Amino acid sequence: MQIFHKIVYIPVFCLGFILNLSALVVFIRRGRWTNMHIYMMNLLVADSALIFFLPFRILDAYCPLKETILCTFLLSVHYVNMYASVYTVTAISVHRFVSVKFPFKTRANRSNKSVACIVCIFIWIAIVSVCSAFNGELQPDELQTCYERRQKPLKIEFFLILQVVGFLIPLSIIVICSIQTICVILGSNDDITEKEAKTERKRIVAVITANLVVFIVCFTPVHVAFLLKYIHSQDATSCNFADDHPYLHIFHEVSEWVATTSCCLDFFGYYFLLRRVFRVQN
Repeated sequence: MQIFHKIVYIPVFCLGFILNLSALVVFIRRGRWTNMHIYMMNLLVADSALIFFLPFRILDAYCPLKETILCTFLLSVHYVNMYASVYTVTAISVHRFVSVKFPFKTRANRSNKSVACIVCIFIWIAIVSVCSAFNGELQPDELQTCYERRQKPLKIEFFLILQVVGFLIPLSIIVICSIQTICVILGSNDDITEKEAKTERKRIVAVITANLVVFIVCFTPVHVAFLLKYIHSQDATSCNFADDHPYLHIFHEVSEWVATTSCCLDFFGYYFLLRRVFRVQN
């Protein structure tokens, strides 16, 4: 796992830095902003913050950091930005569904960006508040290494918030909105005769499907790992999780890395969706 950490996080940092910087340049140059642009910018901020602190994780792989308040801060930043991304993607899915299902109402309100701003602000306030409330779970004396807790069960309230509120509810919303959006788009094909329009709608469906798959692939493994780790920590025989459950430890570490790659994959999915689909609709 030490070799794994030394190898895999460097490409994520380099690629994520380049892609998110490119997206930031496009946002700065764009004069007219819509609700979707605001959501996308919020997602970009969350991904960029995750990338900005990734060098500390790379440094820890080569020169292990001591368990200090810095580690508490780094873990907090990691989880805050991960769940900010989760809920921003959820907001994007809802907004996309509303735009396709009720296009006339959406166009009538396209100049009103206050809803998107309020949603983004609420996401950050809610996630930071939850993280602050359970900050004791990430204190230095609770850590085995800088990026890993001791084999001690999380508080049941914190665990349920991570699993249910942090993942299952957003996943359900994204799946429902994506399926409904695809059904509306495909159902409208009956009224379209132009080959170009049909091709564009198929492309939109492909992008929505890709977005859904990326979300499931990136965030499902890490929450499965959280669940398994919580179950096995109930009958812990030592403070070192890696010694007691080596294969589960490997699965958890790999799934953490997979979740981190979302900061790169978000660029390919939502950036091109924003450019091609909502350029006219919103």
